[in-house]
Amino acid sequence: MRASLIQIAVNPDETVDARRRRAAALVRDESASDLVVLPELWPVGAFAYEAFATDAEPLRGPTYEAMAAAAADARVWLHAGSFVERDGDALYNTALIFSPDGELARTYRKIHRFGFDQGEAVLMSAGGELAVAPCPELPFGLATCYDLRFPELFRGLVDAGAAAFVVPAGWPARRREHWSLLARARAVENQAYVLACGTAGTHAGVEQAGHSVVVDPWGEVLGEAGRGEEVLVVDLDPARVATTREQFPALKDRVLGITAPVRPGTGGR
Repeated sequence: MRASLIQIAVNPDETVDARRRRAAALVRDESASDLVVLPELWPVGAFAYEAFATDAEPLRGPTYEAMAAAAADARVWLHAGSFVERDGDALYNTALIFSPDGELARTYRKIHRFGFDQGEAVLMSAGGELAVAPCPELPFGLATCYDLRFPELFRGLVDAGAAAFVVPAGWPARRREHWSLLARARAVENQAYVLACGTAGTHAGVEQAGHSVVVDPWGEVLGEAGRGEEVLVVDLDPARVATTREQFPALKDRVLGITAPVRPGTGGR
């Protein structure tokens, strides 16, 4: 199974419509792959907070239409990154996943919003549902950028049948080491592939980390991009997930149901 991660830049001199056309063309160029991935909020930029409300779209808006057509033309599974979805008065950071016939296979509204008391955290509503895309060769769980810091989300995706995780992001360069470390950690602890696709360049004054990466279920880095615009192409062996979990069955030793810490002096170690 071949995957292509399109590490696109969000250039402020490029209109959103032009970037949609360019992204769609890049997807069509990857017709030799089985799975194609775009980054988080590539239509507007993950830190372009002032554009969230003005450039928000309905679910089946122009980004949906462009990406559905590109997936169908390329005959690929397409994780179209995410866009700003407007649903009534609420905004969401929403990912779209298309099957090779261009049909919408799954959506995911980002659960963990970044910014603490500003930016995305106050401008967008949180999603509330885990999602796994039903790709027959490699069912993949959906997470977006800041979600990568919350391991319990990924455990839930494993329980829901995920053999891989696809993580589009707009990760800043100043925390690139966290990006690389967390991508490998999520792969190792869940014995699953991680395909983490970031943006290139600088947008809204925030330099992007780039360095899209694919990690296998044993934690080995199969491929990593640089900081500029790039398409990272990596071959995956879906059977490696089951083999890793059989040869080192750590997931079977999970202990569930412990919700309270042991207090000092009560016999805990």
